[in-house]
Amino acid sequence: MSGEYVLWFDPRCSASRRALSLLRERGVEPALRRPLEEPPSADELAALLRALGLPARAVARRDEDEYQVLRLSDRTPEAELVEALAAHPRMLERPILVAGARAVLARPPERVLELLGPP
Repeated sequence: MSGEYVLWFDPRCSASRRALSLLRERGVEPALRRPLEEPPSADELAALLRALGLPARAVARRDEDEYQVLRLSDRTPEAELVEALAAHPRMLERPILVAGARAVLARPPERVLELLGPP
């Protein structure tokens, strides 16, 4: 089941580690996408947001320094926020599990189970 799932993951993030553990407990070995090491393009983020069915502000970590420094807010235009997230991936919420055309923001980590079939 490895190629079917991609987990946007940060090994320093306890929620990311928990999500990975939950998947592995169910026999799923996802491909790991590390946005901090390999930043996504704006196009890749736009596709991710479509799969999530969420606007960029729903996956932006407002408490990150970059968010404050860049003076981003709920009034920031969507395209501008997507570009900012691509340029500063620390602002992107994680973990996120992608399964084909669907995705889920795994906050809490147990939400990854929503994309798995029945046990």
